[in-house]
Amino acid sequence: MLKKVDLDVINSFNKGTLMESLDMKCIEIGDDYVVATMPVNSTTHQPMGLLHGGASAALIESIGSMGSTLMLDIDKEVPVGIEINANHVGGMKSGLVKAVGKVVHAGKRTHVWQVDLTDSETDALVCTGRLTVMIVPRK
Repeated sequence: MLKKVDLDVINSFNKGTLMESLDMKCIEIGDDYVVATMPVNSTTHQPMGLLHGGASAALIESIGSMGSTLMLDIDKEVPVGIEINANHVGGMKSGLVKAVGKVVHAGKRTHVWQVDLTDSETDALVCTGRLTVMIVPRK
């Protein structure tokens, strides 16, 4: 179960990171899921003017890591992404991409997240991916 944390607090951790550079925002936290958004614009485009697959992968990793953090005592453990895959099934040129990440496995040492990215206007699937997170002791 994910800890309920104020969205402003969660989003404040993005300061000075890739998440801030790509304007990712957490907009909802549920018992076993996290929802975030990212604009599709010149910052997240590839040269042909479409959402860059790397930006999609960064959103998948960010949302899964955020969710795993909400399951841990971060004074004792930290989540580290160890494997990610992304299947790009649609394109976006503009707007807001919405990511819904759901934990499908929450073990003691690994978490697995399924993340679907959709066009927030049309609900069309843009990308689907999985992130495996390793839980390591904080040093």
